[in-house]
Amino acid sequence: MDIIIAKYLHILASTFLFGTGIGTAFYLFFISLSRDVHAIAVVARHVVIADWLFTATTIIFQPLSGLYLAHRLGIPLTTPWLLWSIILFVIATACWLPVIWLQIRMRDIAIAADREGRPLPPEYRRRFAVWVTLGVPALFAFLAIFYLMTAKWVAFDLFS
Repeated sequence: MDIIIAKYLHILASTFLFGTGIGTAFYLFFISLSRDVHAIAVVARHVVIADWLFTATTIIFQPLSGLYLAHRLGIPLTTPWLLWSIILFVIATACWLPVIWLQIRMRDIAIAADREGRPLPPEYRRRFAVWVTLGVPALFAFLAIFYLMTAKWVAFDLFS
């Protein structure tokens, strides 16, 4: 029974991690293109909160639950699909860590510009460009992880 609960929590955490990541990225990306300083300030503030509440917690829980499942199911970490999932998760996390810092800085820039009634400074656009650049490999890494987990977990469950 603990395996079923662990799998459920692992899948739930991946849903929160990916869902929050894609959702916050969508809103921050498109609101940043609008150049509406007040809207950007509001959305950026909520994006940072959501990332701390959901992404930060699940980015810690996800590998722990995955390692627990691999251990309990006797799957070596060197199994190709699992090893690639781990590598891709490390890459995605390495992209996310600077992204959260960039989002905090972008939020602060937008709030200050909104408070002072001025347009966003060029610094916001520079940080936004880096934010997008880091988000693309993280997105593809997570998509690949979902594929690996789905294809291999299904195959493993069928034959175990």
